[in-house]
Parts: sequence; structure tokens; C-alpha cells
Amino acid sequence: MRSCGKEREITLTTVEQTTLEAFARGENYHAGEFLGCHQVAGGFVFRVWAPNAAAVSVTGDFNYWNPADLPMRPIGYGVWEAVSGFAQEGQAYKYCITRPDHTVVYKTDPYAFAFHSLPDTSAKIFRTDTYCWGDADYRRYMDAKNPLEQPMNVYEVHLGSWKRHADGRYYSYTDLARELVPYCAEMGYTHIELLPVTEYPYDPSWGYQVTGYFAPTHRYGSPHEFMGFVDACHRAGLQVILDWVPAHFPKDDHGLFEFDGTCCYELSDPRMNEHPEWTTRIFDLGKGAVQSFLISSALHWLEVYHVDGLRVDAVTSMLYLDYKRADYVPNQWGGKENLEAIDFFRKLNRAAFSVRKNVIMVAEESTTFPLVTRPDYDGGLGFLFKWNMGWMNDLLSYMKQDPIYRKWEHHKLTFQLVYAFSENFILPLSHDEVVHGKRSLIEKMPGDYDQKFANLRAFFAYQMAQPGKKLNFMGNEFGQFIEWNDRQGLDWLLLGFERHRQLHHFVKTLNHLYLNTPALWQRDHGWEGFSWCNADDAEQNMLSFIRWDANGNGVLVICNFCPVYRERVRVGIPMPCELIPLLNSDAAEFGGSGSVLTACDTEYVAANGYEHSVVVASPGMSVSLYRMNKLPQRF
Repeated sequence: MRSCGKEREITLTTVEQTTLEAFARGENYHAGEFLGCHQVAGGFVFRVWAPNAAAVSVTGDFNYWNPADLPMRPIGYGVWEAVSGFAQEGQAYKYCITRPDHTVVYKTDPYAFAFHSLPDTSAKIFRTDTYCWGDADYRRYMDAKNPLEQPMNVYEVHLGSWKRHADGRYYSYTDLARELVPYCAEMGYTHIELLPVTEYPYDPSWGYQVTGYFAPTHRYGSPHEFMGFVDACHRAGLQVILDWVPAHFPKDDHGLFEFDGTCCYELSDPRMNEHPEWTTRIFDLGKGAVQSFLISSALHWLEVYHVDGLRVDAVTSMLYLDYKRADYVPNQWGGKENLEAIDFFRKLNRAAFSVRKNVIMVAEESTTFPLVTRPDYDGGLGFLFKWNMGWMNDLLSYMKQDPIYRKWEHHKLTFQLVYAFSENFILPLSHDEVVHGKRSLIEKMPGDYDQKFANLRAFFAYQMAQPGKKLNFMGNEFGQFIEWNDRQGLDWLLLGFERHRQLHHFVKTLNHLYLNTPALWQRDHGWEGFSWCNADDAEQNMLSFIRWDANGNGVLVICNFCPVYRERVRVGIPMPCELIPLLNSDAAEFGGSGSVLTACDTEYVAANGYEHSVVVASPGMSVSLYRMNKLPQRF
């Protein structure tokens, strides 16, 4: 606390008007460098955007929360400024805003770098520039890589419920760096994707209702501790993706909601400014200052926190004006497409790729909106990847069927290949699929106890063999039976039971096989990396295909989604080769029946439209992978 007395004058170089003009136009992508709270010679400067406020002042620990002690002055384009010579790092503060109707509201800083622990909703004075990073070598190495041509096997995590201490306390960022990071590296994952860590007030929102777009949540530690977590990931060779939410924000009084007494950050039209499903406010993407705010937030995580990418949440809700609405206001051409959101995504992705040429920008988009992962100069939105929600829905629907009925659902296995290369896809098995009554993955599987595990092993192997990058939510890898519960840690005790331990071993083996087999990831985004052998054997719940790497080396994949052992299955192959078993999901070590695959050569017998073929055994409810070693052509 300071001693009593008036704030002393501090000489301050004000923000250039050109900077403010760019902010107002939506073209300043580093607004967090001058808005918010920053150290200056002799104190701290506070700046906030509140264009319709009658008056604004700063109140906090340093002035005994007396709003009259530190009034702010307008400096142009809706921005207010004040300087305190008494403020110190770590102290709490808010803005006291006098609204146009002369009522008063206390708001937290939208640009704050840190927040105090709930139920205190105050911002915290914090410097992010004092952390010493140790990931320079890793970042240089990754800068030379093209993510489209690299393995991508994502472990999706909610930090508050991966593990907890025995007394129920959260693991801190430091705890997670010590345990989660080596776990993911050992398991063979390449990326960790975090449900939102941007500051949020309501635990059951899982972080998807944000109040602090520039700060990691206080729940697990300080911003520097979060930097230490990212640093540890990079040192272990893991990339970090954050879920990021530009679609909407909650109506908490201390947050962005009617920030200056008017619809400041949100749309003003009451017909369109709230999500009917979530009762949250929708950002006004037609305002330049809102664009600058959101894009500055995105770049802040990429630059200040060194994260490798962002998964943009709820893109579909932003692209369509009629999303979850019976009545809506059409665009200027009478259509339902949100033209301002389309422009925003193009601007966001241009900005992100200007920061880092191989940044991982991912869209959660569930419709057939075209060109999501194509550059803006080709008419696209400019994302690098898109979640393949259609694949997820089709495959979960198929796998939930009793095998006796699957032959009538066979198209759900194959339909993805109709559109698989229209976008750069990630195949997600995410948190949304194991919560709210949907049941866990293992519980979705049909059959008795052992059959559930056999189905899930086959499902995981099929996902890994399909074109597209991979994502799996925590707990799926060892077959957690209960739905995900964000209020407790995962049921790690299940690893004390044999079948769960064997499934865990299978996933680890599968992950490392993926990493070490370029055919499974090198050509994910075009027909040159995929060939059907037999896509039409619905009667036996079977299909087979080949994945190819950049050097023309192939991996044969044979899928049998029926619990019937097929002793002789003939599969057409495009050239003579020797088949070497790589993986059998029915192997005894994984909890299967103990069937064994053997090496074999192709025969000069036509099948499936090819001149050569091979006869192999196919264990029931299994996926088998073979390396194809080319043999000399025989006539």
C-alpha cells in the first residue's frame, strides 16, 4: 500500500495518434502493448478503450480503491489514460466507469496480463517480459518444418481435470510441466492441445466463456509458470495448441459485457447480439477496435507465450447469421453468411502467419463451408487445418452399432474419402464426445467387456491409418468408463486393471508406430497418399486400403469390424511385394485373442482391379497393418 497523498506527476510520452487510428481501423495487432497496464519510468500507465463512457478512473490497492484519486483522461479514439506513481507489480486494480446514464460500474481490464484468484475479479499488475525462455533451439528447428508434412497426433487436455492432488487441489502449471509433459512425450504424442486457459470466471464453462483475453487463468499459477509449462513442452519436443474463443463472451458484470454502459464489444442489435444456445454476447466484428482487440489477443499468445497454434472455437457459429436462430437479420446481399466474420478470419490468419510462417491455425467448423483451409487469395478463410466433424460423427455412429447391423452402415466408413482432400483435416475424438450423456468412448462400444476393448482398439487403429491428422481427448487412451468430469481428475486407478493397462500399452505402441511410419502422415492431404484396395465388402464389415509416403513406400491396412476370424482374405495390391506385419490390434499383448500375423508375398492373381494380390488372415474385430517391401516385377 502507498502512503497517503496525491498522485505525483510523471512525464509520459503519449501514444502516437497513428497507433490509435490503426487500432480504431482494426489494423493494430499489438494493442496489448499500449492498452492495459504497463510500467513506465516512475510508475505504471493505464489505458482502456471505453468510447461511450462519461468518465473513467483507475481504482486499486495503490489508492485504497478510491476512484476519485486517479481519474483518466481521453486521448482519442475512445481510449482513456492515467498514470500512477504509487502502483506496484502484483497489486489489484479495476476501472471505475461512469456510463452515459451516469450510473457507475467497476470493470476488470480486458487487456490485463494477470488476474487475482476468484471470487476476486480484479486484474493484477504484472510484467510478462521478465521470463527467460529456453526454447530457442526448438523454435528454430520447428520453423524449418511444414506442419502439413509432419506427424500430428494431438493429446487434448483440460488442465484442471487431467490429474489432481490427493486433497483435490489443482495441479499447477509447474506440476503439469513435471508430469503431463513427460507423459505425452513417452506416449508418443506430438502436440498438446489445451482447453482454453484464457482467464474465465465460471468453472463449468471449461474456459469457453472468457473475460481475460491476454492472461492465462490464475487457477493453475502465474503467467510465468504458464510460460514455464510451454517451455517444458518445447524442450520435450511437444508443440502447444490453445483453444481460443472469438465467437462470444459471458455477461458477467465485471467483464466485457456492455463495457462502457453501451454495447461496446458486442453487437448492438438485440436480435443478433446474443447466442440463443449459450446466452452469451457476440462480438461486433464490424468494429475496428474489436478486430484489433481479438487479433492482438491471438498474436499475444503466439508471440509472448510462444504457443505453436490456436484452435479457433465455434467457427460455425460465427460464419452463419442464422446459427441456432429461427429468425435472423440477413447480410447486405440477403444471405445468411456473416460477411464480417469471413473478413475477420482472413485478417486473423494473415496476421498469425505473418508472425510465424508455420503457425497451426485450426478451425472448429462443422458444415460444408468451402475453402476453410485455403489461402485468402484463393477465396479461402486462411486456416491451416479444420476439424473433420463429419468423420467423427459418422465413425462414432458406425462403431456404436452392434456388428450384426454394421453392414447397413458401411458407407459411414468410406464416405470421408469423398471429401477427405477438400480441406486439410484433423480427425478429432474430442472432449465434446465424452460428456453430457454421450458416454465415454469405451462405453459407446458394443458387446461385452472384452468386446468393448477390441472395438476401441480397432477404432483407434482405423483413425490412425486414415488420411488426416489425429486428436484424442485425455482418458480415452486407457479406456475411462465414466464420462469426463471437469471437477475431478481422470480415473488413473484403472491402469491397475489388466485390460485398461493393455489398451494403454496399445495406444502407446500405435502412437510410436505412427511417428515412425511416414506413410501414415507424410501425404495426408491428397490422393497420392491413399489407394483403396477393397472399399465395398459391407457384408463382412471389412475394408482395405494402402497409405503411401513421399518415396512411394506403402502400408497396407486391413480392417475387420466383425468379431469373426477370416482365415483367407484376398486383397488386391498394385505391385509385387513382401508384406511384413507392423501391427495387429488383436495381439495378446494388447488384450486381444492372441492371433498372430505372418509375413507373406503377393501372388500374380488379379483382385480388386489389380494384377497382384495377397491372401492373409484377418482376426475378428481388428485392424492389421503391413509394411509393403517391393519385389522385382515377375511376368
